[in-house]
Amino acid sequence: MPRIRRSLLALVVIVVLAALTAAPAGAARSSAKTSGSITVSAAASLTEAFTKLGSGFQRKNPKATVTFNFGSSSALVTQIQGGAPADVYASADLTNMDKLVSGGQVTTTPTPFARNQMQIAVKPGNPKNIKSVADLANVGTIALCGAAVPCGVYATSVLRRAGTMIPESSITRGADAKATLGAVSQGDANAAIVYVTDVKSAGATVSAVAVPDDQNVVAVYPIAPITTSSNPKLTRAFIAYVVSPAGQKTLAQYGFLAP
Repeated sequence: MPRIRRSLLALVVIVVLAALTAAPAGAARSSAKTSGSITVSAAASLTEAFTKLGSGFQRKNPKATVTFNFGSSSALVTQIQGGAPADVYASADLTNMDKLVSGGQVTTTPTPFARNQMQIAVKPGNPKNIKSVADLANVGTIALCGAAVPCGVYATSVLRRAGTMIPESSITRGADAKATLGAVSQGDANAAIVYVTDVKSAGATVSAVAVPDDQNVVAVYPIAPITTSSNPKLTRAFIAYVVSPAGQKTLAQYGFLAP
């Protein structure tokens, strides 16, 4: 065999062997990024959207397990700062995320991934004929989130912008948006001010009354990895999925606005 042909053959063999040995290494690196388990602490208003989003993420990453811990953003901060296991935090406001940044539990820049607005939830068919925020002052018991919970803070802003005062004696407070909406669907309140997404997820159990833009607020939802995460690679992969077109499509299906 001529020397040139032998040299070319040797080069081809080297290239093929390099490709064969490189592929498993690449696969191993890819697998390492999407295997193991993480806990995501997320605002209660994200319950339905993140549950579906998590299923989509796990279908793409069958070696990964995502466990969700839903609650009010403020309660989740208290849990995390108290040492509760968490790899990702998704808040319904910037204020509570800032608490983790200030406390050192989050050391990377949080990423806004969605927005939300407020809406009035009433009993099916709107028996009290509530048409505006102002009407809430005369319909009996109103459900609002706790005063320090993001949806409670936003609801207070809506009432203030509408110039509507409701005495605390006429308000029942929920621990989070889900509990607050439940007061209406279960008959304990005649109306509630909660997120648009919660009213949408509740389906036929409540009816919706819009809040005008000039009285409404825009809630910004940030997400960030927790510094003490035991699986930072999987944590980053999940956050990347949330902000990806697939994640954004899921969030939009549940009524969230793009960031």
